Amino acid sequence: MKRGWKIAVVALGVIIFIPVFFISSVQAGIFGRLPGKKELSSFRNATASVVLSHEGETIGRFFSENRITIPFDQMPPHLINALVATEDARFYEHSGVDSRSLIRVVFKTILFSDRSAGGGSTITQQLAKNMYGRKDYRVFSVILNKTREVILAKRIEKVFTKDEILNLYLNTVSFGENIYGIEAASQRYFSKKAADLKVEEAALLTGMLKANTMFNPRLYPQNAVRRRNVVLGQMEKYGYLAGRAADSLSALPIKLNYSKTDLSGPADYFMVRVRMEADRILKDISAYRGKEWDLERDGLVITTTLRLPLQQAAGEAFAAHMPRMQKRLDDQYSTSSGRRALKEIPDSLKKMMTTLHAGLFAMDPATGAVMAWTGGIDFKTQPYDQVLARRQLASVFKPFIYAAALEDGVEPCTYLDNDSVTLSGFNDWSPENYNHSYGGKYSLAGALAQSMNIPTFSLFLMIGFDNIDRLWQQMGFSFPLVNMPSLAMGTAEASILEVARAYAAFANGGMLVTPYLIESVKAPDGRILWQYTPPRGSDRVLSERSATLMAAMLEKAIREGTGASVHSVYGVKIPLAGKTGTSQSYADAWFAAFNPAMVIVSRVGASTPSIHFNSGSYGSGSALALPLVAMTLKKAEKNKELMSVINTPFAPLPPELAMALDCPDFREKSFFDRLIDIFRDNNIDYQKETRRRRIIRGRIFKI
Repeated sequence: MKRGWKIAVVALGVIIFIPVFFISSVQAGIFGRLPGKKELSSFRNATASVVLSHEGETIGRFFSENRITIPFDQMPPHLINALVATEDARFYEHSGVDSRSLIRVVFKTILFSDRSAGGGSTITQQLAKNMYGRKDYRVFSVILNKTREVILAKRIEKVFTKDEILNLYLNTVSFGENIYGIEAASQRYFSKKAADLKVEEAALLTGMLKANTMFNPRLYPQNAVRRRNVVLGQMEKYGYLAGRAADSLSALPIKLNYSKTDLSGPADYFMVRVRMEADRILKDISAYRGKEWDLERDGLVITTTLRLPLQQAAGEAFAAHMPRMQKRLDDQYSTSSGRRALKEIPDSLKKMMTTLHAGLFAMDPATGAVMAWTGGIDFKTQPYDQVLARRQLASVFKPFIYAAALEDGVEPCTYLDNDSVTLSGFNDWSPENYNHSYGGKYSLAGALAQSMNIPTFSLFLMIGFDNIDRLWQQMGFSFPLVNMPSLAMGTAEASILEVARAYAAFANGGMLVTPYLIESVKAPDGRILWQYTPPRGSDRVLSERSATLMAAMLEKAIREGTGASVHSVYGVKIPLAGKTGTSQSYADAWFAAFNPAMVIVSRVGASTPSIHFNSGSYGSGSALALPLVAMTLKKAEKNKELMSVINTPFAPLPPELAMALDCPDFREKSFFDRLIDIFRDNNIDYQKETRRRRIIRGRIFKI
């Protein structure tokens, strides 16, 4: 008998000792270190950095976990009630571990395999799991992880108040779709802040915590409704809702306002550039302040220069114009001749080759602030940024020839020959006007407005390659010019961004500005970590006189020339100057426009010049690229705040330049002109003719 008692006592001691030893071992960190009070008190969730437009609207986020952390006072009481009633009814009574629930789990779930008994974890235990995750201990994983969470829950309750625990939990928990925290979930499913959630919306999101995929209201709305109603029932059961209120709310359908700005937003291509610029800024901050900032974890607030109404208007213009033009190109290549042109190409490659690409970029010409950036037709399928792609400029290049001429002393009312010429040594190449006209003379202003090729070539010969090349380099273009006659027709290449930067000099009085995207970077507490500071001085690339005259000449091009449809067809009201461009065989279509407050440039074309429209009716700059700008501006004009910025008129020409463009665009040749033509050989040597004209002009200027 005594021996039996001894065995029983020893057995009891072993039974008591093993759990105590096990718990002590876990607590001591033998199975992995557990965070202490100090580490717990400094815990911070990985929080997404938010990217804002100039107006303060969210346009995207950078994150490892898509989370927006908010304080407890921004969480509505009915959200807290829904959580407590559903997940931990005795939350305010226990100190981290609910003994009653734990005993129920031990006896029902573990001993009798009754899954309906529930998990038994308190909100605090769930928080511990969310904060530090679970480790794989193989066969002992469940026991070890549960023990760790019990210990951590006890520590958490000693460090934080109940409200702080609820705040941490709701900012930590996953809602599926790679979103974390109640604020990100609220914005994803209802496009509103958590503070504005209705009771039934809070109940639906709370219901997702049980299984965020099974109860996802977008994927499985019926499951979500059933689970929401369970939550409402729990709220009624514990006195947070009256019976009638619970019944009426349970009868409501789900009304989602789904928004997925983290993967697809209004400015995807722009966001790529913001990411690159933000990384550079944070690296610089870390270098001189010593603190490392993580763009994906530290919840920074990045305010950009983007004008959201203008960006959205561009997106709508792309959606309306590009499918229509794509269909016309598809129809062209579906004909017998079109099919012959692509007969050796597989169908998948044909689709890729015949896809029209487009880009649009806008900036403030005075400051360089980027106002809109649409880099393509679809970021998911076409991520290559067309704003940065380099293409042949065609007539969009001509203003640089004319600007160089103004800098060289040529006046807007100087007349240029419109006679056919043939260049020996270049396969007898001969420039042609778009309308195939010859004869007479065009003023500088008239030739530019009507985009005349032969007068432009005459001007090119007159001022020489070196002057144009010098201006081109000063304006910051990356593509080197080649001294060839065809350069006058725009064979140079550049990107939309480079063209916009150069045209900004026509709008701002001759200064070269550098585009920038970010206005400020703030810490989560509102501290300004970095603020954009304008450079002390900009480089002058044109005299103010030349820039003013160029703006006036390009205003004329919009008012009377190839860009007139902006106002006459599309009804754009804001004042504009600008130029269309159509490269050889309609491979690329351009339109660049500006006023003192904005420069905006678009380009459309397939990925290879061999794919193009067969006529200018669809393939010209005025038919293909101009509508993107015009439709964007027409939509943007509906926004009063934006309109107050971009509806900026050109200043009147100063008195000394008031009559500078006061001459006919075209005049017939005089008797003296015709007399000179008798002795002129229209078959010329390019190099000799360039030198001859420079010598003649030099002598005239000396006189």
